[in-house]
Amino acid sequence: MALPNAYAQYNNNKVLTASPAELTLMLYEGAIKFCNIAEMALDQKDIPKAHTNITKVQKIIDYLRQTLDMKYAVAQDFENIYVYLSQRLVEANMKKDKEILEEVNTHLHSVRDTWKEVMRINKGKGTV
Repeated sequence: MALPNAYAQYNNNKVLTASPAELTLMLYEGAIKFCNIAEMALDQKDIPKAHTNITKVQKIIDYLRQTLDMKYAVAQDFENIYVYLSQRLVEANMKKDKEILEEVNTHLHSVRDTWKEVMRINKGKGTV
């Protein structure tokens, strides 16, 4: 019994002590995880599970959009990506289309990997 509680406490501390850049990375990781679960659920014809996890990805993307600081030019690029992903997720959920989810997942991996590279480059500079 103590192990699951310790794991939950570890995860909670991980979030509470994370930098904004690390929190963003965690959100990307979560979106990828839920997208993977939704894909597997569609393979298993578990429509409610697919819907639940697609909705989780949508909520993460919506949150990322809400936190954009539009005073930076690059924020508009992220806004465009997030709007596109949101539209595709709605379509994937309506059609229960695994191919659309795979496309979204590919984009999520790309954005996540780019974010990781930005974090790596800026780690020494103290800017991210």
